[in-house]
Amino acid sequence: MLSRRRVVVGTLFILLATGSALLLQMTDKKKDVKIKVEHSPDYFVEDFTVTDMDIDGKLKQTLSAERMLHYPDDDSTELTDPHLIIYEEGAPPWKIKSETGWVSGDGQLVLLNGVVKIDRVAAPGVRPMHITTRNLRVRPKESYAETDEKVRARSLNDVQTSIGMQAWLNKPIRLKFLSKVRGYYETH
Repeated sequence: MLSRRRVVVGTLFILLATGSALLLQMTDKKKDVKIKVEHSPDYFVEDFTVTDMDIDGKLKQTLSAERMLHYPDDDSTELTDPHLIIYEEGAPPWKIKSETGWVSGDGQLVLLNGVVKIDRVAAPGVRPMHITTRNLRVRPKESYAETDEKVRARSLNDVQTSIGMQAWLNKPIRLKFLSKVRGYYETH
């Protein structure tokens, strides 16, 4: 009789433990259900310009576009026909245009997609520069840009081509061509 009682009590404990485990598992599944937030815009702006100034009120950069779409799930922004202008005291600004763009939620990264044109006009002591590439990554706060795509840079009659480029667009201005570099330089 004692043995039968142990079997019944043991079986009850096993059933109770199994039931508790199943109940706990069902409760955990409910906690794992996450609300999926769609990547859809919450607002848009057409024909806008954003201006960034330094502490002394001097222009640092402007960003404009035909259309901007903001996405609340990651705070990112998509741009149509963006124009980024990076200003430098005592020199003409760098004007960068592309087909589309994307700005990270923290504003630290701007992706300029499709055909990208970078221009700077001539000034006393400054040669003009025209650069054509695709898919440029820009860190605006650092005035830095880079690409892994084909690059063609022209200054007066001098032409430089490469695959990939890094560009520091503030003093000291530097362009670093990464691979398959070829140049044509005209002497006077």
